[in-house]
Amino acid sequence: MALCGIAADLLVVIHALFVVFVVLGGLFVLRWPRLAWAHLPAAAWGALIEFTGCICPLTPLENSLRRAAGQAGYSGGFINHYLVPLLYPEGLSRGTGVVLGICLLLGNVAIYGFVGLRARRGAAATGPSR
Repeated sequence: MALCGIAADLLVVIHALFVVFVVLGGLFVLRWPRLAWAHLPAAAWGALIEFTGCICPLTPLENSLRRAAGQAGYSGGFINHYLVPLLYPEGLSRGTGVVLGICLLLGNVAIYGFVGLRARRGAAATGPSR
């Protein structure tokens, strides 16, 4: 039973790191452009979850691990349970979720546009390859 509680705690850490990667991964792409192949699908998933109000599959998994460990699960999603109390003490409305999703998309479009321009300038500076 204790092992399930440890697994649930580890899953929370992994889930939080994924959320950080979704939000800040575009900045990592500025340094490591090949990371875009991992970040783009992660960012799309994050935006989909925000726009649709769905719950990430990791949340029910964490809840089932907690119940197996004899702990209480929780309702709602990971962000609502762990992050909203830190960022929005009174709760996250549906409209705020949509705004967060739009901000996520616009921020990443700007970063990837910059990465694309930088790559294009680098290619132009080296000239055509043979």
